[in-house]
Amino acid sequence: MSSRLSLISRQLIRNMSYSTRQIGAPNTLDFKVYIEKDGKPVSPFHDIPLYADESKQVLNMIVEVPRWTNAKLEISKEITLNPIIQDTKKGKLRFVRNCFPHHGYIHNYGAFPQTWEDPNVTHPETKAKGDNDPLDVCEIGEAVGYVGQVKQVKVLGVMALLDEGETDWKVIVIDVNDALAPKLNNIEDVEQHMPGLLRATNEWFRIYKIPDGKPENQFAFSGECKNKKYAEEVVTECAEAWNRLISGKVDPNGIDLTSTTLASVTSFSPSVQVPPASPLPAAPIDKSVDKWFYISGGSA
Repeated sequence: MSSRLSLISRQLIRNMSYSTRQIGAPNTLDFKVYIEKDGKPVSPFHDIPLYADESKQVLNMIVEVPRWTNAKLEISKEITLNPIIQDTKKGKLRFVRNCFPHHGYIHNYGAFPQTWEDPNVTHPETKAKGDNDPLDVCEIGEAVGYVGQVKQVKVLGVMALLDEGETDWKVIVIDVNDALAPKLNNIEDVEQHMPGLLRATNEWFRIYKIPDGKPENQFAFSGECKNKKYAEEVVTECAEAWNRLISGKVDPNGIDLTSTTLASVTSFSPSVQVPPASPLPAAPIDKSVDKWFYISGGSA
């Protein structure tokens, strides 16, 4: 136990060096959250290391969407230093709907830094290409995160969503500081100690787009959640793909590769000016965002 406490202390110290810089009001087109390390803007896509402690397989996760919220926030691939912004469609802000009994996103949802799902590569088992994004992460711990938080997590398993013909991996992780973390070391442990969670996760990803007029999402592997070993292989593959991307071996195709810390890459720029912090209270949202949708056949 003492070694675990020591690990947690080291991770907390590392985590404290990251902070956020908010621009504008949540629920507006102007809203951006930049990540800073020791007060210096960095890219959550390229500059934050994937591993907080590789020897102990502790990874960094960027929280994009806190649990139980509806705004579809994501790391911007096109803006310099990749701030977190709210996704839009046809100029309108995007929110996920509440599919009863779920409210908003049911986990702390985010991404692993220094990973990329290569759209040029077809996965041999899913038979689909990558979705051109950082690797998605679902953190299942008790504490609700905040936008731009850098959490230290351990990998437990992975689901393979097939989203409009693309492989969209969803890695299941838990915060290393969570009370249940010592008991969760593989996907079977999740079912034992958090019964129903994996089923609910599968259900949510299957149905959450239905209120917007889209069909049910499909999964590879019949919706099965693959184990820790398989998930770690996916993380490694996506980290290798990001290395090819940042080193210029593949066409970035509009992805901004600016880095303030990686001196060995051509996109290195040690001093990048970003707007000063200008946080504003959240703007009101349309009442329709709070509506419940009852999806027939929602249960798996």
